[in-house]
Amino acid sequence: MTESPAQSTLRLYLARQASSLARYGWEQFILVLFGWIPTIVGIALRALVYRALMRMEGVVAIEPNVRIRFADQIRLARGVYLDEGVYLHACPNGIEIGENTFVMHHAELHVYNFRNLPKAGIKIGKNCLISEFNVLRGQGGIAIGDNVYTAPLVQMAAVNHVYNDPTVPIIRQGITAQGIVIENDAWIGAGAIILDGVRVGQGAVVAAGAVVTQDVPPHTIVGGVPARIIKAITGNEPLSALPVYKDVQN
Repeated sequence: MTESPAQSTLRLYLARQASSLARYGWEQFILVLFGWIPTIVGIALRALVYRALMRMEGVVAIEPNVRIRFADQIRLARGVYLDEGVYLHACPNGIEIGENTFVMHHAELHVYNFRNLPKAGIKIGKNCLISEFNVLRGQGGIAIGDNVYTAPLVQMAAVNHVYNDPTVPIIRQGITAQGIVIENDAWIGAGAIILDGVRVGQGAVVAAGAVVTQDVPPHTIVGGVPARIIKAITGNEPLSALPVYKDVQN
């Protein structure tokens, strides 16, 4: 029997929501029952019940209204915090979030790998902060090290469209997906955009609003559109005249 357009659309939708129809039903059942419950009561319930959906190691705190797709491809380590409105779409090869990493409200970690791209996935190390309204698209793979902080509205796009042939619509020319690497201790400023194929070196700082199109050497500051090296971080800079506040746990 020939599939109708409505049936084809429904099948495509379901294929992009979970690993199987049975998984879709199970995941949605749990999310509907427990995903909306507010306060610490909801956090405690989800810390227990969501273990049936994804790999959770130790205590994990998940606020209400966190949207999850392909939950069986998600790994959350001890101490992970997912704020309200976070969206995780982990279509294989999945999403991994390391110990004590916070993903703040309305951040989007989106693998969305429906082309069988070999390096797709998002992996975030420990003690990181992914701030509000960040968008991480991991078709080419995004690997973030330990102690990395991003400010609000950061975007990392590990994918790019091919547009060389003016006679063919861009959507039909395919994509490239090289991947993005953010090494340990990097700081990404507000509104910065990291494009596909870029490696940000250890201890580097990306200034607010920068568009990073090429690798950033370790311990340098880059800024601008496109981003260029502003200065090296040598340790010889004069101390800030402003008061410096450190984490009381350090």
